[in-house]
Amino acid sequence: MRTNFECELVEFNGENNHVHLLKNFPLKVAVTKLVNSLKDVSSRRLRQEFPDLTRHYWRANTLWSASSFAGTVDGAPLSMVKQYIEQQNRPV
Repeated sequence: MRTNFECELVEFNGENNHVHLLKNFPLKVAVTKLVNSLKDVSSRRLRQEFPDLTRHYWRANTLWSASSFAGTVDGAPLSMVKQYIEQQNRPV
């Protein structure tokens, strides 16, 4: 089943062990459902494109941690949040 979350990716960056996503999405979307969908789809696509990942993570059978963090930035200028994310190191 495909779900359209009506989201817009505003900015992306991260580190070797985590990523930062700045997304616009409607209030009707549960953050946990959005994050889980992003993890599921990205894991599936990464495994298809890089089959060696399956061998590397065969014991855990997962590419992503079960945990996540979501925060709001109400009141903070969007330009500051984008700048923060842009200054992170690109994931390798």
